[in-house]
Amino acid sequence: MPAIRIKDAAALLGVSDDTVRRWIDSGSLASFKDESGRKVIAGEVLAEFARDNASPPPNPLGIASSARNRLVGLVTKVTADRVMAEVQMQCGPFTVVSLMSTESVNQLGLEPGVVAVAVVKATTVIVETPAGTS
Repeated sequence: MPAIRIKDAAALLGVSDDTVRRWIDSGSLASFKDESGRKVIAGEVLAEFARDNASPPPNPLGIASSARNRLVGLVTKVTADRVMAEVQMQCGPFTVVSLMSTESVNQLGLEPGVVAVAVVKATTVIVETPAGTS
């Protein structure tokens, strides 16, 4: 079972170290002391906490969909020629890039500052871990 330090847990959850400490102090997030006496969080406990407390932004489209990988974000850049376009979105801390027809960009009204939802449907998803973990 991996033990995750408070600063690393904070980075993974997108909050400050102090927020994680408050959650621990309030009993919302369980921790224990490692062999060095530092407070750490069990990996599976942090994963459950992240799942249970995830609060994605509201879907601005208000539509139902079977797709599960939906990322609400802000269009930050559109580069288009006569046929194809590249649309960049900032979805929280992540940049999502989509290639589509220029006609689709125009029909959807995509331009910097527009709120949109990136829907990801992939048959291949690569998962990586730090070297030495197995």
